[in-house]
Amino acid sequence: MRKIDHFFKRKRASCSQDDYDDAQTFLPLAADLAATSNIEALISENPSPEPPPPSENPPGPLPSGPSRFQKIGSNEIDISSLERDPGLRKQICDYHVNERDQIRRAYIRFGPYQPIQNSYPKSGPEHHRRSFQSTWFKVFPSWLEYSPSMDAAFCLPFFFNNPSSSRYSGKNAFTVGGFDNWKKVKDGKNCAFLNHEGKHVNSIHNLAERSCEDLMNQSQHIQRVVGNFTSEQIKNNQFRLKVSIDIVRWLTFQGCAFRGRDESLSSINRGNFLEMLSFLCSYNEKVADVVGKAPKNASYTSSMIQKEILHVYSIRVKNAIREEIGDGKYCVIVDEARDESKREQMSIILRFVDGDGFV
Repeated sequence: MRKIDHFFKRKRASCSQDDYDDAQTFLPLAADLAATSNIEALISENPSPEPPPPSENPPGPLPSGPSRFQKIGSNEIDISSLERDPGLRKQICDYHVNERDQIRRAYIRFGPYQPIQNSYPKSGPEHHRRSFQSTWFKVFPSWLEYSPSMDAAFCLPFFFNNPSSSRYSGKNAFTVGGFDNWKKVKDGKNCAFLNHEGKHVNSIHNLAERSCEDLMNQSQHIQRVVGNFTSEQIKNNQFRLKVSIDIVRWLTFQGCAFRGRDESLSSINRGNFLEMLSFLCSYNEKVADVVGKAPKNASYTSSMIQKEILHVYSIRVKNAIREEIGDGKYCVIVDEARDESKREQMSIILRFVDGDGFV
């Protein structure tokens, strides 16, 4: 319930439309109450509860309205209160996005929930009722969980996936609803638990397990990997990129083609770019040492890198021409000719007068 003092405070300029509508609804009532002269009669008709005892810490200013945001932080999560039973715990998508990694790490440290009982509830047809077996925990110790509340088996790594994702469609039995068809467990090669794991290293289950390992392996996080780069490695990468930039600049200024027909290692002529790079390595030991020992993911010699460097150069040239022309006069000449392959080649010429008066 909002107190009457709320409606007499100056409203902030950034208030929402809902707060404004609420204020317009209750303002007439507040004005009538404020205009009432018989205050004692008003209090007798609406007795208020006794005031609370004074607190050591004085209260802060009254809020302008109900809070619409929940404070999220690492200190707000009580790890000891997390539900261990997989059938009763919340899905990871139900937590705030800033809390999910902390919740994941907590459950990984807990390990799979594997309660050992003398007997488990039986289900199935009357003539052959089956139940969960505690010996299965020893066969699948890293991921198999059991929920006493649902009498079903769950997969701990799959708890970290979003059950609404289409990638995990059909796999929610081990995440949301639980698996309780015990007949399919003792089915030889068709065991449901083995099929859930999958034979391929990139199966959905194995990918989920690797995601858990990566989450707990702090030393492999991207921040630490980048931080481990030494200054020498950074200088070598910069030097390799500088060599590629200089070669692109020279070939562009001379109007030469970059790539050749065959750029394989066994080719006699690998194209102007790679041949120029090989030529520089033969004359400079530093270039040969840095470029020759470059890793495959940081050689900066691929056709994509060549095009990106050329694109940066073209943007710089165009910007320089625009700045030089400014508001001056210019003309465009376009000519087209057909070569021997009967392909039309268009040439575009931009003519203008520079600052020194030359065309």
